[in-house]
Amino acid sequence: MPTDDELQALRERTIAAALARAPGDGLHATALPWLRLIRASAPALPVPAVYEPGLVLVLQGRKKAQLGDRVVHYDAMQCLVVPMTMLPRGQVLEASPARPYVCLRLSCETQALAELLLDGETRPDKGDAGLHVAPVTAPLLDAALRLLQLLHSPQDLKTLAPLVQREILYRVLTGPLGPRLRNLVQGDGVARRLNRVIEQLTLRFAEPLSIDELAALAHMSPSTLHLRFKQLTALSPLQFQKTLRLQQARRLMLGDGLDAASAAHRVGYESPSQFSREYRRLFGAPPREDIAGLRTVSGTPA
Repeated sequence: MPTDDELQALRERTIAAALARAPGDGLHATALPWLRLIRASAPALPVPAVYEPGLVLVLQGRKKAQLGDRVVHYDAMQCLVVPMTMLPRGQVLEASPARPYVCLRLSCETQALAELLLDGETRPDKGDAGLHVAPVTAPLLDAALRLLQLLHSPQDLKTLAPLVQREILYRVLTGPLGPRLRNLVQGDGVARRLNRVIEQLTLRFAEPLSIDELAALAHMSPSTLHLRFKQLTALSPLQFQKTLRLQQARRLMLGDGLDAASAAHRVGYESPSQFSREYRRLFGAPPREDIAGLRTVSGTPA
C-alpha cells in the first residue's frame, strides 16, 4: 500500500506526462485511437456533450456532468465510468493556467469489457443514470502512467498498449463499479437491453426509427422502454436520437465546413427551419453564430 506522499508523487508524474502530450487547451488525439487527452486552463459554461463508452481519469482540476436532475462531480484522483453512450451537459469547474484541468479519456467497446469479466453473479440493476464515479487507485494510476510513457516508444506501442488498456479495464472491473459494468455485458438485464437501443440509435441516428422498433429490440413495451430509457439517460429515445443528430451536424459544420442546410440534410433533417430551431434550443445560438463562436474559442469537449 503506497503512502500518501508516494501516491501524490505518482499523480504528479502522471500529470506531467499528460501535459507533455497536451500542450494547449482542447482535445488531443494520440497515436492510440482509443486514448485522448483533454486540457482546459479556465472554468467554462455548461455545454452539451457526447460521452462515449469508456473511462475518464481526472488528474487535475474538477468537472461536472449533468443528466437531467442527476449531477455527477468528478475531480483529481477520480474515475468517471461511462458504460454506454450518454449525452450530458459537461462543465469544467476548476482550472487555471498554472493548474489546468487535465484528464485521460480511454474509449472501450462493450466487447472489451465482456472479455475481462470475472467469475461470479451479477447484481440486479435498476437502470439508473449511466454515469458513475469511483476513486482512482494506485495500481490504476500506475497503469495510466505507463500507458502515457508508451507513447514515447512507438516500437513498443502496438504490442504493449493493448495489454495496459486491458489492465486498466481490469482494475475498474475489480473495483466498486465492477458490478454495474458486469450488468451491461452479462445476461439480459435492463442495462444490457437498454444498451442495445442506445447502440442502434448511435449507429442509425440519421435514419427514421420508430419507438415500436426500438421497444422490440429491448424486449419491452413502448411505454416501459420510454420510462426505463429516460431513467437511464434523462431523455426519451427519440430525444436522444435528435440530440445525436444535432451533435453530429455541429461536428460536420465545424470540422468539415458544411453549411447548416447541408449538415441538416446529412444527419436526417428534412426541414432546415426545424433543424435551426432545434439546434438553437440545444446549443443556445443558431448554427452560423454558434460555429463562428466555436472557431474563435478553444473548446474542451469532455
